[in-house]
Amino acid sequence: MATPCSASHKLLQMGTKIVAVGRNYAAHAKEMGTVVPTEPVLFFKPTSSYLENGGTIEVPHSLESLHPEVELAVVIGRKARDVPEADAMDYVGGYAVALDMTAREIQASAKAAGLPWTLSKGQDTFTPISSVLPTSMVPDPDNLELWLKVDGETRQKGSTKDTIFKIPFLISHISSMMTLLEGDVILTGTPPGVGPVKVGQKITAGITGLLDVHFNVEKRRRPESC
Repeated sequence: MATPCSASHKLLQMGTKIVAVGRNYAAHAKEMGTVVPTEPVLFFKPTSSYLENGGTIEVPHSLESLHPEVELAVVIGRKARDVPEADAMDYVGGYAVALDMTAREIQASAKAAGLPWTLSKGQDTFTPISSVLPTSMVPDPDNLELWLKVDGETRQKGSTKDTIFKIPFLISHISSMMTLLEGDVILTGTPPGVGPVKVGQKITAGITGLLDVHFNVEKRRRPESC
């Protein structure tokens, strides 16, 4: 079995896509003023948005803050297409904790105009992620405590048992429409408690008893002019 370090390298270098699930915790949907979904709300993030543990999250020039959303990341272990829900867990290669960084102002404007959310979710450094835990270390992914702190203050704490759509269903549902490849990641949604983080603050997050990550938040540097 791959070590967390080599699995993390595979994740960052070989994965082709990040499929994120929106509003998969009813309490988060309610705090955002949206309806609780009756089927998964899916969107994409590019793999170029990954940021390894200890890195610096970059706030775009035009913004003052971002919203971090802590999530359980499911890492696909082998090619998956039209996977029956009963067999779905056989396609899981490991788990990680990830942050879905969101430029809320951009997202709100896009939603109001009926446009995609890509620019609010997919910019460089907008998917900070941990090393990958092998499945043997996570016997019950439906009962994990996720947490996130900003400057040591708890912002989010919730359990994966509260997700609306569970991992087997998500893998089956997504793979019925698009092939999932080794190293692809499903972000399974965030619990309530989201709020802004600003330049100069520090984020820590983790899965209780398993791992934690930390990131600085800084302004993105403007390219030097010639």
